[in-house]
Amino acid sequence: MTIQETISKAKKIVIKIGSNTLANSDGSVNKVFMEQLAFQCKNFIDNGKQIILVSSGAQVSGLSTINGWAHKKDVHYRQALCAIGQVELMGKWRDAFAKQNLHVAQLLLTKDDFENDHRTLNIRNTMFTLVDENVIPIINENDSVSFDEIRIGDNDNLSALTANLWSADLLILFSDIEGIYTDNPKTNANAQLIECVENISELRSKIKIGSTNSFGTGGIETKIQAAEKTTAYGISMILADGGKDNALQNLAEGKQRGTLFLADETSLFKEITKA
Repeated sequence: MTIQETISKAKKIVIKIGSNTLANSDGSVNKVFMEQLAFQCKNFIDNGKQIILVSSGAQVSGLSTINGWAHKKDVHYRQALCAIGQVELMGKWRDAFAKQNLHVAQLLLTKDDFENDHRTLNIRNTMFTLVDENVIPIINENDSVSFDEIRIGDNDNLSALTANLWSADLLILFSDIEGIYTDNPKTNANAQLIECVENISELRSKIKIGSTNSFGTGGIETKIQAAEKTTAYGISMILADGGKDNALQNLAEGKQRGTLFLADETSLFKEITKA
């Protein structure tokens, strides 16, 4: 199975956008990227696919709005920045999708929401209703109210939980890396891209896992955790560089490489959630 074939077969797709993909080099939000992605999502929708976005970038948006807070590390300032930035972020997503005559909706979630049966049912019903009405749900962690006990902590795992709850066919993680390598390609020129993963436990024994990157809260470890969550539910996952021009469309056409984590075809979870 290739990335191109996997996308072709998938109808329900969750796309996660990392902070590094959303941010320009100066820390401002990349509106050109957002508009390009909205255009590509519209093409997918016109071809019968359904899309949910999980978007990082609240803190980046907050910092680019109130520059004077960049040096403040206190947790209350971080949470306040996210509150400010979430408004800015959603405004930019709204403008990007409005150019495609699509509406967006915001869902801010915490780990607690996924552990409460009543809340998960409400979230699931809301997602289905929005998508059925051609509205793009845009999900982020509710960082302004989260604390350690109820934080998911990164949007890789949040997007995996979202994909499982929605019974998606595919999760695409857009990051600032091309995929999973045998070693860090920025420090090892001989590092090789792993284009298909069937056994994640075996993968862990063969690669070196580095630290988190500059703007984001995740790293390779959280991306592998996301793959473990989704593939166990019968959902494939793709990790790719979202910063490349028209990355979504190019992946669909087989013009861009990435790492494909193949779903566990023996999983019973997906059939149960469909029932």
